[in-house]
Amino acid sequence: VQLQACGRGLVQAGGSLRLSCAASGSITSIYSLGWYRQAPGKQRELVATITSDSSTYYTDSVKGRFTISRDNAKNTVYLQMNSLKPEDTGVYYCKMRPTSWSARDYWGQGTLVTVSS
Repeated sequence: VQLQACGRGLVQAGGSLRLSCAASGSITSIYSLGWYRQAPGKQRELVATITSDSSTYYTDSVKGRFTISRDNAKNTVYLQMNSLKPEDTGVYYCKMRPTSWSARDYWGQGTLVTVSS
C-alpha cells in the first residue's frame, strides 16, 4: 500500500490550499483517513480524520477553517484549508487505517505547507 500526497505550497496568511492523498496498492478496505502535521521543532499532531461512515474529527485549532473529505471510489482523502495562518506551517502527512482493528497504519511521504505572514 502506498499513499501519495499532493498539494504542497507557499501561501500568504488568509489564503487557501487544498491537499490530496491517494492510496494505491493492495487495498481491501479503508476504515479511516487522516491528516497530521509537524511544525519545525515540534511533534507531529493530528489535524483531522474521516472514517468510512464519513464521521469527522478536527483538532480545535483548525475547526471552522479546514474541511476533510474523501472519495471512496478514488481511495483519496482531501484537506481543504482556508483562512490559513502562519502557525499552520508544517509538513502535512496523510494516514490510512485499513480497518478499525488494524495493528498497522500507512503513511504518506509528507507535503510541505508554508504560510507567510
